Amino acid sequence: MIRAVTVDFWGTLVFEGPSADDRYRQRRLADFQTILGAAGLSVATRDLLRGYEVSGRELGWVWSQNRDVPVARHVTSLLEGAEAGLSARVAHGTLDALIEAYARPALLVPPHADEGAAEGLRRLAARGIVLAVVSNTMRTPGVALRKILEGHGLLASFTHLTFSDEVGVRKPAAEIFRLTLDKLGVEAAEAVHVGDDAVLDVQGARNAGLRVIQVVATGRSAAAEAPDMVIGGLAELPDAVARLGAQS
Repeated sequence: MIRAVTVDFWGTLVFEGPSADDRYRQRRLADFQTILGAAGLSVATRDLLRGYEVSGRELGWVWSQNRDVPVARHVTSLLEGAEAGLSARVAHGTLDALIEAYARPALLVPPHADEGAAEGLRRLAARGIVLAVVSNTMRTPGVALRKILEGHGLLASFTHLTFSDEVGVRKPAAEIFRLTLDKLGVEAAEAVHVGDDAVLDVQGARNAGLRVIQVVATGRSAAAEAPDMVIGGLAELPDAVARLGAQS
């Protein structure tokens, strides 16, 4: 019996891959300069750019270990990369403003959602299946991704949301799936994960003991380690879950 379905964010619920996050760099740095200037801290654009690159290298190393850090760490790493000791000179109120400025660019022009997501999730919930999000974040943190889901009318569909920056672990580590299932009170054998990535979603969920449905866009191939089912979008998800349940 399938009691729970966990769903990936980027490339599954919404589209505009997380690598597109770096197009927000200019907005983030401009806002940082304004906020720091208002606090009496003058930092050159070239120094903030260097800090952004330094923080990117640090994040890349952490992410390569399937770990993650809170968004506040992104900001302090950026500040230290721009100027040694700068983060210690920033007051708490200013730091809060910087964190908000760092998180918000994706909200200005939100990525679009899968057109079949709302109806597909509604049909699953009507069967009593509990729904959760399990997703890695990049520079845009979970607090902003929640607002994107809310803007698309999808947030209320989910009982729980697990974002890597909030729990400190990233897919494909099995731990992030197990943390989510513990919150839902569901065993891995009773859950299905839905996602687009062959490694993060298919291998990750399978290693955690879940069955997997891969979302594969037109013209792309399914994972080499074959998922249990392949769909083209979330409108097809309720029927795919029903078929999987019938095979149990």
